[in-house]
Amino acid sequence: MAPLPNSHTEPDGSAVLRVLSYNIRSMRDDTDALARVITACAPDLVLLQEAPRFFRWRKKLARLAAASGLVVLTGGATAAGPAILCSLRATVERTEDVLLPLTPGRHRRGLATAVVRFGGARLGVISCHLGLDAQERYAQGGLLLDRLDGLGVEHALVGGDLNEDPAGRTFGLLAGALQDCRAVAPWGGEETWTRGAPRRRIDAVFATQGIEVLGCGVPLDQPGVTPADLAAATDHLPVLAALRVPAVAREAA
Repeated sequence: MAPLPNSHTEPDGSAVLRVLSYNIRSMRDDTDALARVITACAPDLVLLQEAPRFFRWRKKLARLAAASGLVVLTGGATAAGPAILCSLRATVERTEDVLLPLTPGRHRRGLATAVVRFGGARLGVISCHLGLDAQERYAQGGLLLDRLDGLGVEHALVGGDLNEDPAGRTFGLLAGALQDCRAVAPWGGEETWTRGAPRRRIDAVFATQGIEVLGCGVPLDQPGVTPADLAAATDHLPVLAALRVPAVAREAA
């Protein structure tokens, strides 16, 4: 299988980016293995779920970012778990952490959001972790799309743990409004939940129309990513996508 393209800015100002979505289980597992997986994927953006939320959570998240050659962009406890890391290629316009309505008796959910630039490309970004209850999850999917529209950008992406596979109603809601990157350009492995039966694809990266998807999947054959590290890092497998984001059109003089 051909490798994913490396990150770069093209002469027309468009940007080829690597985006990683990863549920890291509050960094309760082997954090060295986790950092090695992230580093080997060479991402420009990392959309985390279940980032640390409690004692010294900022320090833990900053330590993971530094070990992976990245910086913390936003999220963590302030978004109820989702977070975004980025490379130094990114120019940050703004960030916002959003708490979703709380269903009594269930975990608080939230969104980590940002608008960033890479070269001439401007991009909205959302990391999400949707609920376990189907009705709550569907409502959260609608709120996520509303928030995406509210970012006010032409091009955007969403990555996260959806807690359901492509046959689910919420997955279908998102895939109907956005490109399901894995379905558009399959690359690498498919299932992201392999710790129990059935094995399922419950983590995904989505992109708005106009973004070219160059490949997306679990980086099983990515150089430097080993089965041992994937097994030790957390209980989910990551999703790596390569995307070409168009440059922002220049206004006429």
